[in-house]
Amino acid sequence: MNLDKFDATMARADRVMARVDERQGASGDARKRERERRLGGYGRAFTRATIVALAIIIGALALGLISPIGIIGFVVAVGIAIAAFGLIFFGGVVGTATAPKIPTDASNGEMVDKFDSYMFRARRGLPAPAQAEIDRIGQALPPLRESLVRLGDTMPEAQDARRLLSIHLPGLIDRYLHVPTAYRTEADGEGKTVDQRLTEALAAGREALGDISQSLARGDVAAFETQGRFIQSRYKDDAL
Repeated sequence: MNLDKFDATMARADRVMARVDERQGASGDARKRERERRLGGYGRAFTRATIVALAIIIGALALGLISPIGIIGFVVAVGIAIAAFGLIFFGGVVGTATAPKIPTDASNGEMVDKFDSYMFRARRGLPAPAQAEIDRIGQALPPLRESLVRLGDTMPEAQDARRLLSIHLPGLIDRYLHVPTAYRTEADGEGKTVDQRLTEALAAGREALGDISQSLARGDVAAFETQGRFIQSRYKDDAL
């Protein structure tokens, strides 16, 4: 009997550890994507700042050829260039470090990236079940992004995905975070807490994004099969 209890306990522990590993894996993937985005943002900020600083210095040198500005003028120009570099670079770094807003007019690929970054940073403020849903949504984003970047922004599937990514899901989390912590675990008239409703809504959003991704993938598969059958029938008959 004790052996049976031990086996049952170990089985439960294995299931729990498997879930933990799955979450850590998904969370780790999201962290890696976020790190890559932030490094890219730093690089873009450095490039913009360098171009502006060099433009100021080159402009000062060109002006000196026309009308001498002297050593003091050149030092002033270098100081302005350094100040401009600092403002542009550190402004870009701060913008990269803060939670991104998701513009409704962004391209499909940019919108997925902004949403992924937003969800990664919002995750830590959510209850554990909601965090698990965030991880599952994050796992579904790379294939969804791959399909969406090939679509126009006005395609019906793209419009549905864009509304979820830029309005509905971020709005859900924002509204949750506005609820005082003490009220999030109180049951409402239907016996559900704010935490539970958040998790259920995130799961519904995840399923909707999954349906969109599957629909797009099926369309790609169908188009591929049609093209393959056409080539086979067209050129096989010619060969015969």
